[in-house]
Amino acid sequence: MPAFRFEALDALGKSTSGLLEADNARAARSQLRAQSLVPLAVSQVASAGTAKAGLRFGGRVFNSTGLAVWTRQLAGLVGSGLPLERALTALSDEAEDAEQRELVAHLRSEVNAGAPFAHALASAPREFDDVYRGVVGAGEQSGALGTVLERLADDLEARQELKGRLISATLYPAIVSAIAIVIVIFLVTYVVPQVATVFTSSKRALPILTQAMLAISGFLRSWGWLVLIAIAAGASALMLSLRNEGFRERFDASWLNLPLIGRLARGYNAARFAGTLAMLAGAGVPILKALQAAAETLSNRAMRADAMDALVQVREGAPLASALAGKKRFPGILAMFARLGEQTGQLPVMLERAAKQLSAEVQRRALQMATVLEPLLIVVMGGVVMLIVLAVLLPIIQLNSFVK
Repeated sequence: MPAFRFEALDALGKSTSGLLEADNARAARSQLRAQSLVPLAVSQVASAGTAKAGLRFGGRVFNSTGLAVWTRQLAGLVGSGLPLERALTALSDEAEDAEQRELVAHLRSEVNAGAPFAHALASAPREFDDVYRGVVGAGEQSGALGTVLERLADDLEARQELKGRLISATLYPAIVSAIAIVIVIFLVTYVVPQVATVFTSSKRALPILTQAMLAISGFLRSWGWLVLIAIAAGASALMLSLRNEGFRERFDASWLNLPLIGRLARGYNAARFAGTLAMLAGAGVPILKALQAAAETLSNRAMRADAMDALVQVREGAPLASALAGKKRFPGILAMFARLGEQTGQLPVMLERAAKQLSAEVQRRALQMATVLEPLLIVVMGGVVMLIVLAVLLPIIQLNSFVK
């Protein structure tokens, strides 16, 4: 049954708005009049089974944190025995954001029309990706939707926690680097020339350090705009080149070979792959379909290509552990836990343990890198500033010695 957004006046002339379900707009107005409301505007939010719903909700309604919270709320309601339709109704009524309220009302109308919940989620593909819908569909088929939603919420929260820790570990060094660059550019392009002009009238040669700083200052003041244009052009060319799949795969493969960042990227992608695969396999999704969905969550194209190649090997009859062991970009711990899972018949459990270990390792390495970078950046910044100060002070010291 379609959902309608309405605006109406009550008996006291106070404006009210909300959502209701009806067969058509006329029936919606009749429902409002039956509630002693005078309808001012009635518009359809979504129509079950139409492509307009997918376009209607083409933008992002949930951010990553919001989707995890919403999934946790839905899991709690469904797990407590509340029917899915009533759970969606409760979430729609409690939603503070209008777009979120409309989206949940659309999902509820699809479910009321007889569509599976996973099919209803497919009408908003940007909100609910293939992995999300696959897990929900497996939960519906197994009759354990509440349990599967709880597991899905756990995975979303764990993913957000890992991403948040990586951002927090790299945020401070990035801020310090940006501030340092701005300060150095200001000192070189403004302070050094202002001080150096005092000594230009003297016929004595300036110290070599001061001359070098003045040369750098002159270059930046004359050609700095050209450097910025070149950097912007290079960044734009790189972004355009990354749209080519072949170049993107080679670039990502090179990224993995970097000393510190490469290991972090490899661990982060492997943890996400193992967690997604464990969740899908635990929900009852066939291993081939789970492998394909897990591979598509990898942001690194080189590792995604390896995962798809492993999928081909598994389809041909090879064990998952053997297929992953041949892919050197994936950490060896993943193949080891997969082998233990296949031997014990507890593949989802072992993959989940691998994902937790990989996530913990990524967090530990990120914190170590941030711990080393923070004082290193301060030392480098202090050294550069010291050179600039010396370039300014050396002529003064030289002039003072001549006066004596």
